[in-house]
Amino acid sequence: MATREHFSTRLGFLLIAAGCAIGLGNVWRFPYITGQYGGAIFVLIYIFFLVAFGLPLLMMELAIGRASRRSLAGSFECLQSNPNGKWHYNKYWMIAGNYILMSFYSVITGWLLYYCIKGFSGEFGVNTDAATSGAEFTDMLASPSDMVINMMAVVAVSFGICACGLRKGVERITKPMMILLFALLFFLAIRSCMLPGVSEGLEYYLMPDFSKIEGRVIEVLSAAMAQAFFTLSIGIGAMQIFGTYMDSRHTLASEGLSILALDTTVAFLSGLVIFPSCFSYGIEPGQGPSLIFVTLVSVFSHMDNGAFWGGFFFMFMLFAAMSTLIAVFENIIAITMELFTTSRRRAVMVNFVIILVISLPCILGFNYLSDFHPLGGSSSVLDLEDFLISYNILPFGALLICIFITAKSGWGWNKFLTECNTGEGVKMPSWGLQYYRFVVPVVIFLLIANCYYTVFFAG
Repeated sequence: MATREHFSTRLGFLLIAAGCAIGLGNVWRFPYITGQYGGAIFVLIYIFFLVAFGLPLLMMELAIGRASRRSLAGSFECLQSNPNGKWHYNKYWMIAGNYILMSFYSVITGWLLYYCIKGFSGEFGVNTDAATSGAEFTDMLASPSDMVINMMAVVAVSFGICACGLRKGVERITKPMMILLFALLFFLAIRSCMLPGVSEGLEYYLMPDFSKIEGRVIEVLSAAMAQAFFTLSIGIGAMQIFGTYMDSRHTLASEGLSILALDTTVAFLSGLVIFPSCFSYGIEPGQGPSLIFVTLVSVFSHMDNGAFWGGFFFMFMLFAAMSTLIAVFENIIAITMELFTTSRRRAVMVNFVIILVISLPCILGFNYLSDFHPLGGSSSVLDLEDFLISYNILPFGALLICIFITAKSGWGWNKFLTECNTGEGVKMPSWGLQYYRFVVPVVIFLLIANCYYTVFFAG
C-alpha cells in the first residue's frame, strides 16, 4: 500500500475538518432555534451536548481513520479483532450515504452560486418584500437548466480541487478559503451590528429567556441534541477520512475540541449577521432555505449597497457549502481508490459523472416531478433524500461505530483509548468505556426515535 499523504500543517487539518462540519445547518437552523428556545440558555445547552455527545462521536471517526490509515473502504477490515468478522459489510450502506448526501447538497450549493452572482450583479432589487423574493426563488426552482448549470459548476470546481491531491489541492485551496470564510463572517457580523435598531435583534437572539423553555424542556433538549449531532455529519466516514491524513502529535480530544470551537463560532456569528439585520428592517426571521433565499434577500434589498452586502453574504455561504462538498468528495474519492485500486484522477472523473446523474432527481423534484410527494404532504425528492441521510444513515452509522469500538469482536475499547490518547493534550479517561457502551448509544437511539416521531406523528 502506498504511503498516505499527511496534512502539511495542523492548521490545515483543523480548518479542513472544521470545513466538513461547517455547513448550511450552522446558518439556516442554529440561529433560528437559538432565538426560538431561549437565546443564551439554548447556546449553553447546545454546547453541553456538543462536548458531552458530539465530541465522543467525532473522536470515534478520527480514531478509526488515524489508526487504520484507511477510508471506509478498508477501515473495518483493518481494525476488527476477528479477521473473519462481518463488520465490514456495514460499510456499503454508509458509503451510499455519502452519495445520497451529495445528491442534494451539491444542488443547494449550486443555488448559493446562483444567488452569489445574482447579488454581486445587483439583481436583488430595492425594497423587495418577502413575497417578491420568494417568487424569484420559486422561479429558479422551476428552471432545471439554471440549477443544472450552477450545480455542475460547483461540483466541477470541488472535484477539480480534489483531483490535485491532499496537499496541492484540498489543503492548498481549502485552508485559505476557510480563512476567508471566517474573515467574511466577522466582517458581516460587525456590519450587521452597526445597523439601526440592532438591540432588538440581539436581545431576541442572545438574551436569556426562560419563558421560551417553560413547558417545552424536552423539545428544547431534543433540538439541542439534534443540532449537536447533525452539525458533525458523523456516520458516513466524512470525518474519518481526515483522520487518515492527520499526524499523531496531539490527542484526539484536543483536536476535536478545536474543531467544535470553529464550528460553533460560525454558527454563533451567523446569528449576529441574521437577527440584527432582520429586526432592523422589520422582517420576520425564519429557518431553512426560506431564511437564506427569501428572508435575507429581502433584507439586503432594503440596505444601502444591499447588492454588495448580499453578494458577500452568499459568497460566505458558498464557501461554507463548498468546504463540505470538497470534504465529502475527498472521502468518496479515497473510498473509490481503495475499493477499486484505481488512480485519483480516474476516481474523480467517474465520481463526477455519478454525482451529476444522481443530482438530477433532486433538481427535477422542484419542477417536472413536483407532483411526486414521497413523504406525503408537500414533500419533495430533496425531503426524501434528506430524511434518508439525516434521520437514518447518519444516526445508525454513528450507532454502529459506537458499538464497533466497544465490542470485543470489533476494534476493542483499549485500542481505541490508546489511539485517542496518543500525543499531547487532553486525555480521555479509562472510565469512558461505560459512557460509550451505554450512554452514547441510548442518546443516539432517543435521537432516532424523536426524528421519526417528528416526521410521521408530530403536528
